[in-house]
Amino acid sequence: MDEGERARLVLAAAGLAPGRLTERRPLGGGTYNTVEELRLTDGTRLILKIPPPSTTPRLAYESELLGAEAEFCRAATAVGVPAPQVVAAALDESAPAGRYLLLTHCPGGDWGDLEPAQSGPVRRELGGLVARLHRVTGPGFGYPSGTFGPLAADWRTAFTAIYDGVLADARRFRAWLPLPVDEVARTARAAYDALDEVTVPRLVHFDLWPGNILVEHGQTPRVGGLIDGERMFWGDPVADFVSLALLDDIRQDDDFLTGYREAGGEIGFTPSVRRRYALYRSYLYLIMLVEVVPRALDDGDVAWRREEVAPRLAAALEELRALS
Repeated sequence: MDEGERARLVLAAAGLAPGRLTERRPLGGGTYNTVEELRLTDGTRLILKIPPPSTTPRLAYESELLGAEAEFCRAATAVGVPAPQVVAAALDESAPAGRYLLLTHCPGGDWGDLEPAQSGPVRRELGGLVARLHRVTGPGFGYPSGTFGPLAADWRTAFTAIYDGVLADARRFRAWLPLPVDEVARTARAAYDALDEVTVPRLVHFDLWPGNILVEHGQTPRVGGLIDGERMFWGDPVADFVSLALLDDIRQDDDFLTGYREAGGEIGFTPSVRRRYALYRSYLYLIMLVEVVPRALDDGDVAWRREEVAPRLAAALEELRALS
């Protein structure tokens, strides 16, 4: 079926008259699902996400991401965090329109449009919103998709399976890394005992880089929505601090940490927390280096990741060795 027909089928399944569709607009910035904005006759704006075919190369954790995003959106809404709301979802290929997720549109634009003086208050607000997310607890540890097995009773079991998954991806895709895969594995393994301190599975977005934080601009800018929660898992809140300071260090972000603590978030960078933070940084940097193969990224993007991400992976692993 063509994309227009699919969009109309989705609207019908959501109880909306297909004839109300006036415009479909592809949205960029995503690296996994196909995303487009649907505009209706009354001005309503909806976001439609369609996953790639099952034959598309992907990393192991990229399984049932639509279901994970729906779970994130419902959880975020329940604690008053601005996020898309689920309008309709079909997670089974046999649905008339195939698999999809239909979401409300969140207001806001690019974080990079903020003036320097405006950034601090918005980071402080963001810290409070993330603290709210971290109040949400789950039924077990791990990715909700079950791609690495059922949710685990302890975080060490869940995260070691997750980490082993990206290492297996590195071997399977023969991805370039600044260190041998076996050396990465040994270094990470020496820090796994620090995971035992995490005893409550909490909601972790794990992809809160600026592109997924919409900002409503105006006289007093504010966060309009936290989007693209498809990579969420139940685990250690410290893991969220990685994407929130993607190529930097959250420990230097006083505005964010102030807002996080004011909203009840608990964080103290003890030696154990520092080990976990370094471990999660290494995990995300591994993803960023390995995914260039199945994504077939262009030479410029590959070069940027080797120049900017690879040294940070090496530094995170060096920090783990020093702390362990």
